[in-house]
Amino acid sequence: MKTVNIQTPLGIAVIKGDEQGISAISILDVEVEVTEKIPKELRDCITQLQEYFEGQRNDFDFNISPQGTDFQLRVWEALKKIPYGKTLSYLDLSKKLGDVKAIRAVAAANGKNPLWIVISCHRVIGTYGSLTGYAGGLWRKKWLLDHECPSTQQSLF
Repeated sequence: MKTVNIQTPLGIAVIKGDEQGISAISILDVEVEVTEKIPKELRDCITQLQEYFEGQRNDFDFNISPQGTDFQLRVWEALKKIPYGKTLSYLDLSKKLGDVKAIRAVAAANGKNPLWIVISCHRVIGTYGSLTGYAGGLWRKKWLLDHECPSTQQSLF
């Protein structure tokens, strides 16, 4: 398993993967040294993340290999289908998965997402549009949503 640390507009991201694909991307709340030498297995991921942050990419096509339960994998697959610039509520996501009563399990699986940004858990919001439940911090969730769908209204203050 190869690991690198890269700088992003939201802090240091840690990327882990091998020849099978990327298994984890997470964001840190502490400063660590950025990796100088990038293994070939992680280059596509890093390039595509940089393109995303530069506004030149809306989706990702490098190989991923997240590890989770069958239920978690189903939820993560559903998260990948939320279009760039769009949001979906936890309730709607539960409905899409066929069980409205599974909302808490869906939220828990969402919180265990191992692939920050790539599996788009930041696009899931509360039923009434509230920013809830983001492991990377709500300020990062807001930043990502604003990045994907910038407001055309100017601030009054």
